[in-house]
Amino acid sequence: MASSSKLSPHVIVVSLAIVYVYLSTIFVFVKQWFGLGSSPGIMNTVSFTAVAVMCICNYVVAMFTDPGRVPASFIPDIEDSDHPIHEIKRKGGDLRYCKKCSLHKPPRSHHCRICKRCVLRMDHHCVWMNNCVGHANYKVFFVFVVYALIACLYSLILLIGSLTVDTQKDGEGSYRTVYIISGLLLIPLSMALGVFLGWHIYLTVQNKTTIEYYEGVRAMLLAEQGGNVYSHPYDLGVYENLITVLGPNILCWVCPVSGYIGSGLRFRTAYDQALGLTSTR
Repeated sequence: MASSSKLSPHVIVVSLAIVYVYLSTIFVFVKQWFGLGSSPGIMNTVSFTAVAVMCICNYVVAMFTDPGRVPASFIPDIEDSDHPIHEIKRKGGDLRYCKKCSLHKPPRSHHCRICKRCVLRMDHHCVWMNNCVGHANYKVFFVFVVYALIACLYSLILLIGSLTVDTQKDGEGSYRTVYIISGLLLIPLSMALGVFLGWHIYLTVQNKTTIEYYEGVRAMLLAEQGGNVYSHPYDLGVYENLITVLGPNILCWVCPVSGYIGSGLRFRTAYDQALGLTSTR
């Protein structure tokens, strides 16, 4: 778990948005459409609460899970035939070394200037959870985005449905502000989460990170200029790529647990999986 304080303005905004969406969905939209005491009302309340709980659990786990540290003892072994892939510096051709951390960088690792350390298989630093998204918490982050999108779409459907009932009910006018704020929040948020999820599905099935995608674009252009064809070195095929990120147990893909590693697993296994050279079996 990350040790530094995770409370930040961005985290507070996300937390308030989750609370607002949940309360407005249950106590306004469900209440107005079905009534909280009716069978459909109870069913939708339980269903939406379950989605909200899973969303919150994944968000908290992704926020507090250390994305993956490079052990101080790590030294690349260029003669190790089991790990033939070694990344080198763009200039000089030497093995990658982080001067800020005074550590050798394993392949796919990058230094985060915000966290001030190197992160295994770093995708990006997410200000909305005040943590890096990397090898150890990428799966949980991915699942959080899935549940967040489901929750937003579910709430939006209930919002629209509640507008179809008799608007002359007592107290309907007092909810006008809630409807306006919710619409302005849910519509753009659903669109943004949908695009974001689509982007990470694309990355996952190719076993890429956001950083590697942009590096790959540059490498592809350079390869084309030299008359060569570029291929991503960590692409194992769609299924292997999926289980490398999400884990081999499909039933656990939607759970707020890491897809790859238990706390007692040796670094070598984590290193292999970070490279995409082994699947999580």
